[in-house]
Amino acid sequence: MNTLNTTPAYGSSCGGAYGGSLADAPAVREPLHAPVARLVRGGVIEGIHYGSVVVLDADGSVDLQIGDIEAAFYPRSAIKPVQAVALLRAGLPLDGELLALAAASHSGEERHLAGTRRILELAGLVEDDLRNVADLPFDPVVREDWIRAGRLPSRLAQNCSGKHAAMLYTARLNGWSLDDCLDPAHPLQRAIARTVEELTGQAVARVTVDGCGAPLFSVSLHGLARAAARITTAPPGTPEARVADAMREHAEMASGSGRDVAALMRAVPGLLAKDGFEGVQVAALPDGRAVAVKISDGSDRARLPVTAAALARCGVDPAALAGFGDAPLLGGGEVVGSIRPARALEPITSAYV
Repeated sequence: MNTLNTTPAYGSSCGGAYGGSLADAPAVREPLHAPVARLVRGGVIEGIHYGSVVVLDADGSVDLQIGDIEAAFYPRSAIKPVQAVALLRAGLPLDGELLALAAASHSGEERHLAGTRRILELAGLVEDDLRNVADLPFDPVVREDWIRAGRLPSRLAQNCSGKHAAMLYTARLNGWSLDDCLDPAHPLQRAIARTVEELTGQAVARVTVDGCGAPLFSVSLHGLARAAARITTAPPGTPEARVADAMREHAEMASGSGRDVAALMRAVPGLLAKDGFEGVQVAALPDGRAVAVKISDGSDRARLPVTAAALARCGVDPAALAGFGDAPLLGGGEVVGSIRPARALEPITSAYV
């Protein structure tokens, strides 16, 4: 599959369910990121993470922006809730924990493997029909147990297997071919791209291949936040609301036991949250307030503290965010500092540790 770098062709001239024509595709440029987190050790700023952050008000207006929220970027797995909406619109008959798994970057726990097998069974398919790459489980503990048991990498264990099983199920229900279902020109992927454009409100800038092998659509950070807000504010019973409900009610199926995204959704009532590789995070509340984060160097350690600070700026009770905002730095086994959001996100009034 070749990377596409032409003008989007997925319906950028069409109006979506939210009215009006789509905005132009975001500009493909070097993003103008800004400092979003500082590593403070023993009172000295040891390092700085750059990135971009957007906070949306309930009316969709931008309350806060740091860095470059309009440049084209790849949202990685943070786009999975949008992909799941597209699959439901195309007839996927899943809800509950299996729908959460279809939108998941799962940890490879037995429940995730069993759920993926169930989706395949419903489609009349088996593990060998999956088109994602083979991998070990994402969770370090589960991975170690897997290796200790002498198990090899498998498509089922790879963290996107639920999504891929759901894609195959959707393709089979529509009578679409399975062998080429990851081709961007396939009816399934074109349907997904149209939904990405509708919910983000902008044309796709570029199309490439994600780590799992599925097409990956480039939008802006602003567009990603807008899509999450539209999912959480959609009327009950719609594909958007079904995805939000499934992920919130089955947070561990959408991620895994001990994963920070699941813990964040449990801690903040009504929050929908999804992470992605390369330091991406999106989160939205039922009233449409939303945040999206991109850490420029792809580091995961800054993602959660920055997200927590952005949610606090969004109006989330700081007490619900306790434990998410400060990532400790250790020295000799003792806490000697922390990773803290930049002052532009959350003013620091006390002295550095």
